[in-house]
Amino acid sequence: MKLTRLAAVALLATAVAACAPADEKEEAKDPASPTAQECTPDTMETVTDGTLTIATDDPAYEPWFVDNDPTSGEGYESAVAYAVAEELGYTEDQVTWVKVPFNKVVQPGPKDFDFDINQVSITEARRNAVDFSSGYYDVRQTVITTKDSSIAGVTSLAELADAKLGAQVGTTSYDAITGQIQPSKDPAVYDTNDQAVQALKNGQIDGIVVDLPTAYFMTAVQLDNGVIVGQLPLPEGEVEQFGAVLAKGSPITDCVSQAVDALREDGTLDQIGQEWLAQQGAPELS
Repeated sequence: MKLTRLAAVALLATAVAACAPADEKEEAKDPASPTAQECTPDTMETVTDGTLTIATDDPAYEPWFVDNDPTSGEGYESAVAYAVAEELGYTEDQVTWVKVPFNKVVQPGPKDFDFDINQVSITEARRNAVDFSSGYYDVRQTVITTKDSSIAGVTSLAELADAKLGAQVGTTSYDAITGQIQPSKDPAVYDTNDQAVQALKNGQIDGIVVDLPTAYFMTAVQLDNGVIVGQLPLPEGEVEQFGAVLAKGSPITDCVSQAVDALREDGTLDQIGQEWLAQQGAPELS
């Protein structure tokens, strides 16, 4: 169990600190960071005492969630959510899921959940309204289309200059269209990815921009003749990440971040990614 591992690490850290010079011990302290004892079901200020309430959207898509059932622990984000819960000391029966639309999650105001996990990219603009945990997934934006589309087979961003592209409203996928691809036609905006898929099927748009794992799902499941055009280059010096969303000033933000950091450091996030997101690579657009 992870709690046993954490306890061992804590004991080792205590022993090392006891042998360190006084000035080194002072440098090692970070009074702003919660201790392991402060990040437990008995001490954390959650929406419901002793329970971790986690939110996501409905429907919850693969490969993030399997069969639209976040409670199963199957799918990348469901597995990550339960791993965070375990890292914080919660058992599966101490986790409750609620359904919250994407747009509501990133709006300011009180929340009826402790954290939301729903492919929400961390941005400075959103930080004005909500808190984020450390990033649990590094994102690549991707263009998809159908085999008979005019953009099927293009290899560069320049070849998308005249394309009519669509994306879900308020997402970094939309930002990628306007900021990186910069086509001559205004992008189409949809409330859900399902609406974007239907527009592509109807021939109203040439392609959709989504994150890579969702691109695999759409082209394999939602589109009979779907193809991945390619991944967009990562912006220089930046890595887009998904983070858990918490209410602005949440008392457990640091605890959730510490749990995510521990899962990244010990390889758990990589293991979950290999299980649920490992796919054949898509080409990168130049």
